[in-house]
Order: sequence, then structure tokens, then C-alpha cells
Amino acid sequence: MHEYSVVQALLNQCEEHAEQNNATKVTKVICKIGVMSGIETHLLQTAFDTFKEGTICEDAEFVQNIQKLKLECKECTNVFEVDEVRYYCHKCESLRVKVLDGEDMYLMSLEMT
Repeated sequence: MHEYSVVQALLNQCEEHAEQNNATKVTKVICKIGVMSGIETHLLQTAFDTFKEGTICEDAEFVQNIQKLKLECKECTNVFEVDEVRYYCHKCESLRVKVLDGEDMYLMSLEMT
């Protein structure tokens, strides 16, 4: 279950940002998680709740914004988003599409005191 290592890296990142900003507490962590990132969001929430104990994020709310798969057609330049894995253009039905977003996880913002 790689969500545990992802959360550990996330908590380390939060601590670094808090330290750089002279904060003593993180109250909210907001992440963008792509549907194709390989992250199981319910497992990520469980891991965050488990590993935040005793850290600067101990009382932090964890917000997960799910990013749909965003594609661009190389034939007709149509840009579109899909909820499920469909690597073809809905407009011209071409299979030549480029992934623009939805494959990664990003720390978007922190609220700190």
C-alpha cells in the first residue's frame, strides 16, 4: 500500500513549508489528486489520519480535490475531461490524444498558524 509512503512524504512537505513560514501548526492540507494517479483516496485519508498524530498536522483537515482526466485531441485540438479512462476524442473519435492533467498528485495549499 503505497499511500503510506505518499502520506509520509506529504507530511514532510507540510513540515518544511510550516518551518519556512514560521508556523507552529497546520490546520488544513489541500491536495489535487488525479483519477489516474494510482492513489486510492479512501486509503490516503486513512493513512493521513493515522500518521498525522504527533506531527505539525495533528489537527489538520485533509481536503482531496479529485482531478478528472483532461485530454487534448491531436487531430482536432479538442480539450475535454472524462471521469473514466477513455483515451479517445469524444468529438472526432480519434485515438491520438495527449494527457494534460489527471495523472498526478499535488499539494495545492496549506493553512497554517
